[in-house]
Amino acid sequence: MGLGGCIILIAVGAILTFATDWHAEGVNLTVVGVILMAVGIIGVTVFTSIARRRRAVVPPVAPTVVDTDPTADRRY
Repeated sequence: MGLGGCIILIAVGAILTFATDWHAEGVNLTVVGVILMAVGIIGVTVFTSIARRRRAVVPPVAPTVVDTDPTADRRY
């Protein structure tokens, strides 16, 4: 699940928790919304911690120089 999916979970959970007045029998939509928001927040934190590790700066390696001219070191 990417960052977009986590944000969608947070948004849907917030809508279910704060913006609906539906009453489903046997289901508490407020609790379902809070659970969705919690899962979305956990997903965002995990995603950002993994993304931070991927962006670790690695120092560049010095390029290897290969001399292809065999007469370059000869003195006349």
